[in-house]
Amino acid sequence: MRVSRTQAVIVALVLSATIAGAQTKITPPKNKYGPQDDVKLGREAAGQVEQQLPLLRDDNITSYVSDIGQRLVAAIPAELQHPEFQYTFKVVNVKEINAFALPGGPMYVNRGMIEAAKTEGEVAGVVAHELSHVALRHGTAQATKATPYEVGTIAGAILGAIVGGNAGTLIAQGTQFGLGTAFLRFSREFEKQADIEGSQIMARAGYDPRDMANMFKTIEQQGGSGGPQWLSDHPNPGDRYAYISKEAASLRVANARHDSSAFQSVQARLRQMSPAPSTEQAMKNGNRRGTSVPSNGGRISTNVERPSSRYSSYTEGNLFKISVPSNWRELPGNNSVTFAPEGGYGAVNQQSVFTHGVEAGLMRNESHDLQTASQELVQELSQSNPRMRRDGGWDRGSIGGRQGARTLLSNQNDVTGRPERIAVYTTLLDDGTLFYLIGVAPDNEYGAYDNVFDKVAGSLQFARSNR
Repeated sequence: MRVSRTQAVIVALVLSATIAGAQTKITPPKNKYGPQDDVKLGREAAGQVEQQLPLLRDDNITSYVSDIGQRLVAAIPAELQHPEFQYTFKVVNVKEINAFALPGGPMYVNRGMIEAAKTEGEVAGVVAHELSHVALRHGTAQATKATPYEVGTIAGAILGAIVGGNAGTLIAQGTQFGLGTAFLRFSREFEKQADIEGSQIMARAGYDPRDMANMFKTIEQQGGSGGPQWLSDHPNPGDRYAYISKEAASLRVANARHDSSAFQSVQARLRQMSPAPSTEQAMKNGNRRGTSVPSNGGRISTNVERPSSRYSSYTEGNLFKISVPSNWRELPGNNSVTFAPEGGYGAVNQQSVFTHGVEAGLMRNESHDLQTASQELVQELSQSNPRMRRDGGWDRGSIGGRQGARTLLSNQNDVTGRPERIAVYTTLLDDGTLFYLIGVAPDNEYGAYDNVFDKVAGSLQFARSNR
């Protein structure tokens, strides 16, 4: 069948409109912060990152990653462009497969991510995903959700959530268990938004979006310390490979790019270097200022006063009221609060820790099921405490007038080297958020604390809005 040139143009325009219409429309989530707040928070967090993590000082590699990043930045759609944002790209010299971008534009790609990539498009896929988090302002949007219980500085919490893993736990200045960061960690909804928006940015920049899907598959196949690091910090929304591939089918790749000689050169250059350390090794060897709970001038002691028989009450914001032994101090953290006695908290080997007392806080829960959420909480604890073990099942009971659960854990504290026991209490609030209370004491002193932890848990009174 023959058609005129004019008809061909019309057909092409119709097809183009159809393809464009097939793209998934991503709407930025609600955000009470302004773009200038993203910039401020990102700048503060970047300063912490570069104090805590070792940057790779190699101009060739950094320039290569920056070139990919700036090409993708230019492809961010106009409605998501923020003139205030300043996108920068740096490489962190650690082996974990990971990357993160901070509010306002600073982005960091782990060396391990570049080494694991099979193509330049896979590197671009990770960068596009992270840029989408920035453009959609997910960091401050997640913080907006967290404001009912916002204890401590929000910059540290956002940074810890975005960096993830042990490094994020330390940087966030949460507790040794790293649960303050879990509440702000990006949801599966935000991860899917970043996948889809990132796919569209890739196509406009000349990259095949299917390379993003391939990179996620590469990560899942890595196993060991690499795969779980990314997967725990970037929860899989489900069928990730399938929906990215489906989105890719609706997109036209403009001025398609293929592997450049620079990609091969960069990977060869990395292979010639000494192996990258783990994040934990780098932070310890570099004498970096990582902390896990606010030390408030405390000092760890092997002779800690037993819990007082007298109790003092504390009201935490608009969330709950709790009573603890009167010789315990309140130590605010990020989306959590710790109560500990003198000698039961402080710094050891440049890491802050508490060895006696309780921590109360929140963890976002997407299952809205107490048992599942409680098990996920224990998994969160285990990620930061690899020697932790369950000592039994979950006992049902009542916490603050709500259905609750309790279990007991044992742990070898990596900071003090001492065995300890941990009582975990959980309940769900009306919005589905998991409230937790964690009691910690050295194994040889636990007999003096077991009943105290139960009494503290029994004293909880939630505000009416959270019942």
